[in-house]
Amino acid sequence: MLGACGLLAPTPAPHGEVQGASTSGGELAQSDVNRMATLAMHDNLDSLYRLLDKLYRRNPAEWKKTAASRELAIQRVREAVEARQPWPELQGKHDIQALSLALDPAFSGDRAAAFIYGAADMIIVAHGGKTKFYLIDGLNAQYLYNAARNMEIAAWILGSRKNPGGQPLLLSNDISESEHNISFEREFGKVIARIDLLAEFTTEKYRRAGISYVQNLVGGTFLQFLPVR
Repeated sequence: MLGACGLLAPTPAPHGEVQGASTSGGELAQSDVNRMATLAMHDNLDSLYRLLDKLYRRNPAEWKKTAASRELAIQRVREAVEARQPWPELQGKHDIQALSLALDPAFSGDRAAAFIYGAADMIIVAHGGKTKFYLIDGLNAQYLYNAARNMEIAAWILGSRKNPGGQPLLLSNDISESEHNISFEREFGKVIARIDLLAEFTTEKYRRAGISYVQNLVGGTFLQFLPVR
């Protein structure tokens, strides 16, 4: 009977596990904050590429404007973002200007590509124009905070603004009687949360540096062991 119960017991669903990044020599030139910022940037760009794939799946007419396949269109955007190359359809615009143009109802190019490129470029600009960070690099907490708010605004515009024909700029979340898909919102939320955490951690770093300095002064005078022989 016990054996039979064991056979009937449900098999635990695989939930995965934390995958740490491989160690590299460059980490010797990174502080904890540098490493955190580098990992967060990597994850945020991956989230944006996932969003692009989702947008292309729901809006296939977009990738067909510039590429022979969805995969090729995604690769082109990835290469432009990571090489810091301008996106042709954005008329040389970067940062929030690129994001604004991509969300303009009159924009006629590949809106999915332009939107994701603009979002990625804005985030990179907020990080000082870099995607990897070392001891000589600094981060501005206010710029990071502003980038998180920009992502909130961009996500809201994407879900609410209409084109001249009265249709959404791009199909994304689908909340209807037959389907409840908010995967876009969840992915946007991950990006926003990572940037907000890094902004708070950056601010905390400088605050803790002052506290540690005082602790060292106090500790140096009052918290030393006394000789016993």
